[in-house]
Amino acid sequence: MAMMLDESEASDAELIGRAKGGDRGAFGKLLERHYDFVYRAAYRWCGKKADAEDIAQEVCVRLGRAIRDYRGGGAFTTWLYSVTLNAARDMMRKSARDMAKTEAYGVHALISGEALAEPEDPAEALWAAVRQLPDKQRDAVLLVYGEGLSHAAAAEAMAISEATVSWHIHEAKKRLKTLMRSAGEV
Repeated sequence: MAMMLDESEASDAELIGRAKGGDRGAFGKLLERHYDFVYRAAYRWCGKKADAEDIAQEVCVRLGRAIRDYRGGGAFTTWLYSVTLNAARDMMRKSARDMAKTEAYGVHALISGEALAEPEDPAEALWAAVRQLPDKQRDAVLLVYGEGLSHAAAAEAMAISEATVSWHIHEAKKRLKTLMRSAGEV
């Protein structure tokens, strides 16, 4: 009697292969398995729950089109992190364009009601400071410290060299020290 593996026991590689072949169940299981990772990365990038949810949903849509292009050269999560960062950057650019249009026409955006109070948790204050870093520094910190990737894996996700990731981390630490000191956290 042949044993069939339950989809929950299937490896990412198996699910990806099946999803590339059009298996919607395998694709759904892959999304279910990695959705928290995508949401967490998006939240660390933008710092707002609603925006992180929008980014995560956009990644799910993009993944439906992009899964066929996944070559499997590196870890799936590294590739998925790149897709997530690109979606977050696209959302930020769209938001900036929308804001410019709003200002150009003199229309004021509605206030969402989310208070921009100082974070009480020192860790949240640090992540808020990380979100103020330049893009490459922020991405390197999010990958290495937020997701626990090695400098080599972060380099792969960012499509830069490992030495460049290390340099971005070094520069980010210097800048964060200044940001945290000016915020009274250090």
